[in-house]
Amino acid sequence: MQAQAPKTRCRNWQRTKLALAVAMAPALSLTGQAAHAQASSDSRLEEVLVTATRRAETDIQTTPVAVTAITGAEVDRLVPTDLGDVLVYAPNVVNGKQPGFNSANFAIRGVGQNGIILYFENQVGVIVDDMVIPHIQTANVDMLDIQSVEILRGPQGTLFGKNTTGGVVNVKTNRPEIGANTLSVRGQVAEFGRVEGRAVANLALGETAAFRAAVMQTESDGYYENGASFGPVADFGVNYPLAGATGQGDGSDLGGSDIFSGRFKFRWQPTDGLDINLAYEMVRDRGDTPPSVNETPDGDYVFNALGFTRDPGGDRVKVAGVSNREGALMRMGSRGHEIDVDGLYLNVDWEMNDAYTLSFFGGRRETDSWLSNTYTGEVGPVSLFDATRQDERETTQFEARIASDLSGPFNFVAGAFYQEDETVFSVAQVLGFVDMTLDSAALFGDPLFFNNNPQVLSNAQDGEAMAIYFDGTWQLNDAWSLGAGVRYTEEEKEWTGRNQVFVQALGGSFDPSFTWEQLGEPLAAADFERFPTGVVSDNEKWEEPTWRVTLGYEPTDDLYFYGTYSRGFKSGGYNDQTGTGGNPIEPIQARPTDPETADSYEIGMRSEWLDGGLRLNLTGFYVIYDDSQQQLLAEIEADRDGDGVNESTFQETRFFNAAEIEVYGLELETAWRVSNNFRIQGSLGWLESEFNEFQADTDFDGSIDTVLDGNPVARAPEWTYNLDFLYDHRFMGGNLDWNLNVNYVDEATYAYTAVPNTPDGITDERTLVNAAVTFRPDNGAWWVRAFGKNLTDEEYRLGELPVANLWVMSYYGQPVTFGIEGGMDFSW
Repeated sequence: MQAQAPKTRCRNWQRTKLALAVAMAPALSLTGQAAHAQASSDSRLEEVLVTATRRAETDIQTTPVAVTAITGAEVDRLVPTDLGDVLVYAPNVVNGKQPGFNSANFAIRGVGQNGIILYFENQVGVIVDDMVIPHIQTANVDMLDIQSVEILRGPQGTLFGKNTTGGVVNVKTNRPEIGANTLSVRGQVAEFGRVEGRAVANLALGETAAFRAAVMQTESDGYYENGASFGPVADFGVNYPLAGATGQGDGSDLGGSDIFSGRFKFRWQPTDGLDINLAYEMVRDRGDTPPSVNETPDGDYVFNALGFTRDPGGDRVKVAGVSNREGALMRMGSRGHEIDVDGLYLNVDWEMNDAYTLSFFGGRRETDSWLSNTYTGEVGPVSLFDATRQDERETTQFEARIASDLSGPFNFVAGAFYQEDETVFSVAQVLGFVDMTLDSAALFGDPLFFNNNPQVLSNAQDGEAMAIYFDGTWQLNDAWSLGAGVRYTEEEKEWTGRNQVFVQALGGSFDPSFTWEQLGEPLAAADFERFPTGVVSDNEKWEEPTWRVTLGYEPTDDLYFYGTYSRGFKSGGYNDQTGTGGNPIEPIQARPTDPETADSYEIGMRSEWLDGGLRLNLTGFYVIYDDSQQQLLAEIEADRDGDGVNESTFQETRFFNAAEIEVYGLELETAWRVSNNFRIQGSLGWLESEFNEFQADTDFDGSIDTVLDGNPVARAPEWTYNLDFLYDHRFMGGNLDWNLNVNYVDEATYAYTAVPNTPDGITDERTLVNAAVTFRPDNGAWWVRAFGKNLTDEEYRLGELPVANLWVMSYYGQPVTFGIEGGMDFSW
């Protein structure tokens, strides 16, 4: 394989200049960072308090962290479907979608995951009520009973730790309210058959305790249609019985949701200084298989030759495809994407005295997933490449920290963290397309042998992470402050896995009498004691200190400057796709990547003008990522019929420490209270990123075969901006609130492929316009809201994944959507 020349990305400079000019205009460049409550009678903006220091709530204007804070009220105004929809408020933060999955593919300042690898924690950590969620499949949490969302940008390796070299999304849900008896109910009806109902009840249990229950049921038909067409299927002279066949999907709706979420909490405050909170979380997701769209371009792709090429036409969501295969360990119609989450969490805050507060967290989260899918975006006539991913995960976490509130110039927070994560994983794949290129009838006695016999890949990982940390701030004088922190992390991971084999070969030899019906489910193949043939194991341990140093300067009450140097760390990781090609796993393939480190330099200005009516915050940053862990979609040779000859090519997702990344940029967040009832807010992000070095040996033969030096980093759009126009006025004995939102994300590379002469996956440039109007009468007992999303009906890709030289699969965003929601509030 020849080294690939650097690839370039086309840009419309007139467009980007216009975007910058618009976003910088004083009347328009206003921020999504404001976590404001009700507007006061004067012209000052509300104070924004954040928990980014983990000591106490601090004013965002004097907190030396690039953080965007969003209140629960602002979350509601966005009418989000999940956490990813809330990220629009923050600059240089993007939400992506892995084609074929409902996962949390978040990226901050150019780093983030662009795959679904189970054991590969995202550089963007997601924390919910102090619980670190290590898997992206269940990190895109529902926005149910939310108190606040804080988006911290840049490495957070001192206080939040746990592989947060890109940043942290810190979600807080509402705790029970002592002494209050309230009930809130709400419902929503929107296009694409979406129906949603919510209820939140808060019950006082005497004078020192309370119980709170929040539940949500969401159902929809999905905005995709099963409209993919194919054929005629090519005839390669291999006695394929379906050669010449043509067909098209039935036009049914795809990608529907059926989710129940619940949070049940008990709070006890036996004394003024002791706050004990126990919570149970449950999720029952019975949604449809997320569809894909076949985006295979013209060229030398296998699926083009087979007769399964990109569908013509304009509306991409109407030519998606799902085979709805049942049997062969596929259950798309009956199970789809089935996810169960059960979590039990304890938070204790104890104000020991006026000077010290001790906080403790203990939690356990169990997740079971069954994810069946048609990756190709095609409807048939067979399972070209259908798969079921099944896993069981158990995560246990403990954290204790003590924070000071001393009267002197020095204050600190110190803590210890422990997390254990156990995961067992299997994927069953049905590769019917191979029957089109082999004489399966002559080789196996069945012309559809590969279509009728799934292959299974299984592995498991036990991970353990421990850390201690200390972070303090010294107020040098009225204007200057010095902050510093350090964290020491130790992580150990043990991985066990087997290469992909036919179900009949799990016992070591090919036993035709042992079929997928007898196996029962994919995860049964992960019983390595029952099926030990081909099983390999590996383990590794990493130890690393991380730190930060910050200098702050506050010359006036309305002006604050800071400069920070911080170092982040992400531990090495294993790959759940190792062995996909079917060949025995070589020791070098089973090894994890090395750790990734980030050295970040950041300067910031926080300012208020016009007697507190205009807030203008500016941040500049420069980050070097060393040994960056990067994903490549590699082409490998596969021996599919077991005769010792590699007769086909295949795709395997592989990770490499092949990159040094340089990232720098600017972020503007600002809000302007034009009048008592008119407010404009927004953010602007500019980002430059490239691989200083990216060279990989994708086939582990000892020579570099892929060179991407100088290429833009994946998941790193150059421009992002968000604008909100908020206006309220009196109307028919109540208040009418108008909100117009404009959100822009530039084009970006989504995923690189190591296969020569094939384009990389991209996400599209997009400008989304959303609006909502809410009416609430003066008594405040009920409210109603009408909303519209993507009002210009823009068509855009949120994710695009090239699968070697086989095909390209894409995930498209939701078309124009209108809906109405309303609710009632009761108290007694």
